[in-house]
Amino acid sequence: MRAWALLLALLVLPSRPATAQSPSPTLQARAEQLVKLLGAPGDEERFFSPVFLKAVPVAQWRALAERLRAEHGTPGALVHLRAQSATIGAVEIRYARATVGFQIVVAPQAPNQVVGLRITGARRADDSLAKLSADFAALPGRSAFALARLTDKGPVSILSRDPDRMMATGSSFKLYMLAELARAVAAKERRWSDVVPLAAKSFSGRLAQWPDAAPMTLHSLATAMIAESDNSAADTLLLALGRDAIDALAPPAARPLLTTSEAFALKMPANADLRARYMAASTEERRAILRAEATRLRAAAVDVGAVATTPTAIDSIEWFASPAQTLALLDRLRTAGEDALPIMAVNPGIAPGDAARWRFFGYKGGSEPGVIAMNFLARAKDGRWYALAAAWNDPRAPVDEDRFVALVTRMLNLVAEKGG
Repeated sequence: MRAWALLLALLVLPSRPATAQSPSPTLQARAEQLVKLLGAPGDEERFFSPVFLKAVPVAQWRALAERLRAEHGTPGALVHLRAQSATIGAVEIRYARATVGFQIVVAPQAPNQVVGLRITGARRADDSLAKLSADFAALPGRSAFALARLTDKGPVSILSRDPDRMMATGSSFKLYMLAELARAVAAKERRWSDVVPLAAKSFSGRLAQWPDAAPMTLHSLATAMIAESDNSAADTLLLALGRDAIDALAPPAARPLLTTSEAFALKMPANADLRARYMAASTEERRAILRAEATRLRAAAVDVGAVATTPTAIDSIEWFASPAQTLALLDRLRTAGEDALPIMAVNPGIAPGDAARWRFFGYKGGSEPGVIAMNFLARAKDGRWYALAAAWNDPRAPVDEDRFVALVTRMLNLVAEKGG
């Protein structure tokens, strides 16, 4: 579904409505026409604007509509339309086997053609947690997850698969920095407005192109680290907060937590000797190696092309955690990281229409070839809190990220609808 959403997104659409309002007659009419257009080809040139059809030609649109019918059955009715403005709305259409969400934008001037359309998610009519568990089990390689309701007495498990299994989690380790920063702010050791230099630029991300030592607030670094998974922000924060402080929150198997530059420099073929020495060392010896070999482990040592297409040392040089441990970290952020929660909510990680089913929705994940992890902290409309930590590793081949996103989205939608 995520690939289709990218194909159909012609505009930068707001993820959530600013205010609730009644749909305009034009928006209502276009939403009802969309149901018919999804059911059978015809009248695309009247429904879509020339701008839309230039990006998504009629043949491509019809192929996408046919694919939706093949997966979900025949579209039957418009079941929900929520206006975000006079020209933007969130639409839900019931198919034979699912309810599919869209975000639609119509031009304000006559003839009010559709200039933007995006699929935001799908909910299967016959889905269940048992089916989800079986689908996770069918993933090649190794997978694990833990889904729980969070209470004052601790997490109450709803569903899990190998929750204590240590998994490579990629950039999920950045949650440890967010938790430590939130703790330090609450203890008045730091302030979100404190300024530090951008002193540990990594090999990728927006901030890698910024001037050296650019002044950054801790809040700006944390937001870039979580919402954009910016590696320069993460490495700067890890060193600014102190590796020992971050390690205190991490499981022993993950210590010492590596910067992104260190991790991928260790994966490089040119550093095979250093990697072997590092893997054979104790935790304290590893810390000493990181200090002594800092020059070899800088971002300049990383050849991104060497690790961009195939899994590389994901069983050894990585950031590791079990779903149960990540669940505990999410619960810690819920109870002690109030100022950090808005940062987690910037990027929902799944389709905005699915995230909008929750009163609060926070996310941080991580991925690289052979690794994907997705971690969610969410508050339902009834006030109850939930957390989901899920990971999939395959050292033999890149994982299918869209397949994994679909699985966790289904799980979250089931909990949003039925609770747990």
